[in-house]
Amino acid sequence: MDKLFALTWIAMLIAMFGDLFVSVVLPFGYPGYSRMKDSISALGNPESPVRIPFNIWMLIEGILFLVSLPAFFLYYRSISMGLAITAMVFIAVFAVGACILTCFFSVNKERNIVTTASKIHGIGSVTGFMLFLFVPVLLAILSFKNGEIFLGVTSIISFALALITFVLFVMSDKPEFSKSFIANEGLWQRLNLLFMYIPLFAAATVRLTEGL
Repeated sequence: MDKLFALTWIAMLIAMFGDLFVSVVLPFGYPGYSRMKDSISALGNPESPVRIPFNIWMLIEGILFLVSLPAFFLYYRSISMGLAITAMVFIAVFAVGACILTCFFSVNKERNIVTTASKIHGIGSVTGFMLFLFVPVLLAILSFKNGEIFLGVTSIISFALALITFVLFVMSDKPEFSKSFIANEGLWQRLNLLFMYIPLFAAATVRLTEGL
């Protein structure tokens, strides 16, 4: 395997591992922050004591995802050019909208305080997450077409779980669920990311293993 090709897959793995790691570890430096209740984006609000490392990481994460796109496209284009391009675009939008923009446009600690920055953040994040949600479906189709049944099934199951946690994440801030377990916004967002990442993690691992 070409060394540069391998490094781009590794960049994707670092982006995903790092995202989950940061969302779990940084709250230790933010008194009062709840991993169960608070969104990941809240780590970067203007009053957050960990906003600088969080925002720097979000920029790095977005760049890592963008760097990984050539490897993804070059491998899957021979299976389906259309699906490969679509998946690549969805990942790119997530990298820019939900990662890089988060670095420069943060949400506020209080939800009722709406600024231009928080609006841009909201639009970018929602768009990125909604498109990225369907990457497992595209990867499932590509995997089945490539004869990788296990990876295809894993992607389908991951998509189903990602969809469920995404719906719960959206529902979590609704007043009617404020006193229920559904109100755990932070939990659903972290699980949603985990399930969206699993297919890409598996695909990247397989591609790297093939080159050993």
